[in-house]
Amino acid sequence: MVSVLVPAHNEAGRIQGKIENLLSLDYPRDRLEILVASDGSTDGTARLARAFEQAGVTVTAFETCRGKPAVLNDLIPKARGEIAVLADARQRFEPRALRALVAPFADPEVGAVSGELILTSNPDHTAVGTGVGFYWRYEKFIRSSESRVDSTVGATGAIYAIRRELFEPIPDDTILDDVLIPMRIVRQGYRALFEPGAQACDRVVSRAAEEFARKVRTISGNFQLFSRERWLLHPRRNRLWFQTVSHKALRLGSPLLFLVAFGTNLALAGGLLYRGMLLAQIVFYMAALCGCALRNSRRRIPLLTVPYTMCLLNWATVVGFYRFVTGQQPVTWKKVRT
Repeated sequence: MVSVLVPAHNEAGRIQGKIENLLSLDYPRDRLEILVASDGSTDGTARLARAFEQAGVTVTAFETCRGKPAVLNDLIPKARGEIAVLADARQRFEPRALRALVAPFADPEVGAVSGELILTSNPDHTAVGTGVGFYWRYEKFIRSSESRVDSTVGATGAIYAIRRELFEPIPDDTILDDVLIPMRIVRQGYRALFEPGAQACDRVVSRAAEEFARKVRTISGNFQLFSRERWLLHPRRNRLWFQTVSHKALRLGSPLLFLVAFGTNLALAGGLLYRGMLLAQIVFYMAALCGCALRNSRRRIPLLTVPYTMCLLNWATVVGFYRFVTGQQPVTWKKVRT
């Protein structure tokens, strides 16, 4: 028995398509529960979702907008499925996604499974989409490798599943539920796997500002995570300590590491080898500047857009840290145009 949970806030334009997508999945209908939660929506999301109640969809409408974590804390304990699948309203599941997502739970040591987000072409996307696609392919390679060794650090928020009995309520202001929930399950002694056969589709971003806004939120959430769940950085308390530090923590220090690398290279530029390395760094940053100039263009030049995207993500780290320190990153819903 599988329960699919779809928290939504002001998703009137998407919720019908999402429910139709879930109802069309290749999974036994008598073993599929669909729960839709309208989190303080003011655009008729709940009304549109209730049109599917005769098809077995359960709709819960909350009066005030509290954010996704609070909705999950309410819904997951009430779900009937042994497996709880967490999804967003925006992405669409491939027909056999649920079968692929649930299959690894045949192993009793598996407590969480992350699906794969497929970024499809967007006719409006600009050059930065090329860099984002490269970054996301690299990210999925890391997750797949971690999963083969033991467990991946976190999951893909658009499509991931957990054993419902292992769920622990999370703080209502949690930004990254898709990292905190799986890692708490790992702490209980279970594995968190990456399953590429369980696919959800989304379009690549159309503007650099959209990707920047998403990354700022994600990075703020990582700073929040490490400040609260300090056991994650303890090698004796977190068996995924190496993966956590190398995959998540070191990325938060990337801006500083880039500055140190450039400054040190500049100080050592007297030697031939270091002059060559300095030249390479300068070329990289010049390419990033050119990529910045083309950020809203539809011309796609990977040698320019990839360096630009890397620098954009590092700047997002700086802004994300500032928002975390000042408490300016909200947990409630904020639409990003795609």
